[in-house]
Amino acid sequence: MSTEASNHSTQTHISDEPSLVLDSVSCERGERLLVECLSMSLAAGQGVRIEGPNGSGKTTLLRVLAGLSQQYSGAVRWCGEDIRQARAVLAADTLYIGHLAGVKALLTPLENLAWWVSLHIPSLDPLSKESLLNALTQVGLQRFANTPCHQLSAGQQRRIALARLYLSQHRLWILDEPFTAIDTDGVALLEQRIAEHLAQGNMAIITTHQAMQIEGFSSYCLDKVEQKEGGGQ
Repeated sequence: MSTEASNHSTQTHISDEPSLVLDSVSCERGERLLVECLSMSLAAGQGVRIEGPNGSGKTTLLRVLAGLSQQYSGAVRWCGEDIRQARAVLAADTLYIGHLAGVKALLTPLENLAWWVSLHIPSLDPLSKESLLNALTQVGLQRFANTPCHQLSAGQQRRIALARLYLSQHRLWILDEPFTAIDTDGVALLEQRIAEHLAQGNMAIITTHQAMQIEGFSSYCLDKVEQKEGGGQ
């Protein structure tokens, strides 16, 4: 996929060499073949939207690419290494947000983010409380920062997971239906954050039923087995 990404505030050198390569990947669920002989690549500054109706294998494919499932044939390589032998390398570079929010019900949103950061963002200097609060503000949860998550709605818990995007230092984002339960303003902010991620020379793989207005994205339809180039249409 040949695309260009630009960043008006920061000039970033973006390599054309693909970091993620899929070579004849096939996935099954039960005895049903969902993805057959899929080959594609993703380089710095590029994103791909995986399209298809419910049950077409979008989530199955994303779990394979995130290293969470070994139920596939073919090869997936990250930075030249087969992910079957380099799962730790892939995990260190990847932020995966699936259908489940992955938050602890007894913790507050602020505590959940601090816990997540401690596990997934190794740093000599821990992120400040202000950074965590800013991430929650970006997803409209600043008023609920200290509310136990079991008192929040499913949509609010989903937004806690999306707040990780404002803290993440991962090169590859794999997001399964990130716009679910998000209002129009929230969608615009999320699209802006994803666009910034690409402009910094990073990559994203997204499934969504919603039209996207993010430059630098190609689309791959599992149902029609065809690839479309363009600005996320």
